[in-house]
Amino acid sequence: MEQLLQSLKKLWESTGFTSDEPFYLNIIMILLACVLVYLAVVKKYEPLLLLPIAFGMLLINIPGAHDILMNPPTMELTGEEVEGAIKITGIFNGEAIDAYLKTGEIGGLIYYIYQGVQLVIFPPLIFLGIGAMTDFGPMLASPKSLILGAAAQIGIFLTLLIGLGIFNIGGGLFGDIDGDKFAASVAIIGGADGPTAIYLTSKLGQDVSIIAIAAYSYMALIPIIQPPVMKLLTTKKERLIRMDELKPVSKRVKIIFPIIVTVVCGVLLPAALPLLGMLMLGNLLKESGVVERLSKTAQNELINIVTILLGIVVGTKAYGPTFLTLKSLIVVFLGLSAFVVASASGVLIAKLMNLFSKKKVNPLVGSAGVSAVPMAARVSQLVGQREDPTNFLLMHAMGPNVAGVIGSAVAAGILLAVFG
Repeated sequence: MEQLLQSLKKLWESTGFTSDEPFYLNIIMILLACVLVYLAVVKKYEPLLLLPIAFGMLLINIPGAHDILMNPPTMELTGEEVEGAIKITGIFNGEAIDAYLKTGEIGGLIYYIYQGVQLVIFPPLIFLGIGAMTDFGPMLASPKSLILGAAAQIGIFLTLLIGLGIFNIGGGLFGDIDGDKFAASVAIIGGADGPTAIYLTSKLGQDVSIIAIAAYSYMALIPIIQPPVMKLLTTKKERLIRMDELKPVSKRVKIIFPIIVTVVCGVLLPAALPLLGMLMLGNLLKESGVVERLSKTAQNELINIVTILLGIVVGTKAYGPTFLTLKSLIVVFLGLSAFVVASASGVLIAKLMNLFSKKKVNPLVGSAGVSAVPMAARVSQLVGQREDPTNFLLMHAMGPNVAGVIGSAVAAGILLAVFG
């Protein structure tokens, strides 16, 4: 009987009801996860991103789940044994593998998946898939798209200046952080590019959790955030502007372009190569026409698998007790500001270009200069068609959109070169 009671007691202590976690914070995050599931399933706001993130958020905030999913394996090895394990197993967390071999103890599931973020593996693989799905033709057919893509990066650098003041002057309010590096990590949210935000933040050695959540959330909520900004900054007459049909771009140009970009950026900004190099490799696989199997794998199986893993990991970083802090609230606010400024900058620069150009640009396509492909371009198309259902802006918006992908990677390279 006593043994039965001991077993029942042990069972009870293993449940989430006996956890020391502050339940109310977990409950808040679980409710937020349910809202995100609603937006993904019912409203269909970028479900490929939002659904895995929401479920990861739900998963980690179940009382008692954090330790099971996140804890690293216990290490009881001498320094010499650890050094030997790393030599044998390579860079992929030799300590964790050796801990399992020597003690039989393993870390949590998310702990191991997170190594793809920690070791900066997932972001370049995502860029490889994006490159294989991207057509640079609209940008090459209209070089002015590069200006709009560059304009959207204003949001990054303006937020950087604000962040440098807040996180350096704030000092101890935000814990033990490097104000310069953390400000750079927050600023990159303005590019609306989750993989780039994760890449830069990991390279700078900052906390990925809130940065990744903010970046991916704003990417998914583009259909809500951008239209009010676009309408506020444009007139009905401007939204009705029709643009000339884009000229076709030769296959030769499309093949040469990724090679030139890789070489030029590699020489001028090596820090951006892991992202830009993979982006251009993916695009070269697509445009070459000789490796269709590899191109399709990058477009489908590879990017889908990495998206699932990355989405879940990003969601699990929204753990109530550590996520709901003053620092997180400021990051969310600054990230939103950066994204709004980036969208507005593209629209305003397009309006400025119209003052000096005979061929007018519909300012709505300027907001697509952020990196979220093809979401931002679709929003430009939808807002334009609300004014005139026969006005097709999608391909025109794709030019600034793909330019924004390059622009955000270059911006990340600049920030890494300066603050890394």
